[in-house]
Amino acid sequence: MTERHGITIPFDGVSLADHRDWFRELVDLGYTDVWSSEANGTDAFTPLALAAAWAPELRLGCAIVPAYTRGPGLMAMSVASMAEAAPGRFAFGIGTSSDVIVERWNGIPFDKPYQRVRDTVRCVKALLTGQKVTEEYETFAVSGMRLAEPPGVPVPIMVAALRPGMLRLAGRESDGAIINWLSADDVRTVAPYVRESDPGKEIVARIFVCPTADVDKARAIGRRMVTAYLNVPVYAAFHDWLGRGDQLAKMWAAWREGDRAGALDDVPDRVVDELLVHGPPEACREQIEAYREAGVTTPVPLLVAPADTAAALRGLAAR
Repeated sequence: MTERHGITIPFDGVSLADHRDWFRELVDLGYTDVWSSEANGTDAFTPLALAAAWAPELRLGCAIVPAYTRGPGLMAMSVASMAEAAPGRFAFGIGTSSDVIVERWNGIPFDKPYQRVRDTVRCVKALLTGQKVTEEYETFAVSGMRLAEPPGVPVPIMVAALRPGMLRLAGRESDGAIINWLSADDVRTVAPYVRESDPGKEIVARIFVCPTADVDKARAIGRRMVTAYLNVPVYAAFHDWLGRGDQLAKMWAAWREGDRAGALDDVPDRVVDELLVHGPPEACREQIEAYREAGVTTPVPLLVAPADTAAALRGLAAR
């Protein structure tokens, strides 16, 4: 089995049109995967379509596409198009996203997230086989949809998951799980749920990496990230389940009271150090490998505020 070395794209401050040379260097450096995301930057598919043309050696994945912001028919068309552009090299990642992205930014009710992901996975899987789908799912209905050009190769589907219900869904109904906002030790808590029925399920981990030897700078960046993300209800519930409730209680209380500065000050250094990989490149590489040792199949670093993106990519490379 190939040992996978991923990286998150696109890179901050680099135009999509200028990514060709970056993709070629990733191949030369030994990266095997590029994974996109979808929040308030690029969409998930366009950066991967460029990578498919410019670096056909790379596996491509999206981590993740929200289950709500495309209808199931359009979702299946997008997946099939990527599978055609990169036959056998594309993995589709889907998840709930969050109420902030789905409801506040896109005006779509964030209802029944578990059921919506389950239903979309089932519908997209059926459509990708080429069958005509007429089905009343719990969260939507499809009548007479069939892909004109279903992919001729299997497309791995991965489910983004945090807590046991979705982790088990990922292991039961998809090819694996996509996880993020957790420490290497936390992987040992979540991985068994994914692999209850199949120990070979893939686990992709988005890992936040701040490549700097300046500890104070890294922790200041990490505190801002923690307050921005871990006050979102789905992530707050996740970290409460992981056992960080006591450590984050003061930060959550300050945030609820509207005290943003207080919330920032109340993020413990220990939490930052657990959730944000930081240090010089060799130290970051060791921390990333700890995720693999804990059960991650595909580590996918996301570079956070690198002083020099090219140097950071070279410093973190497998070669």
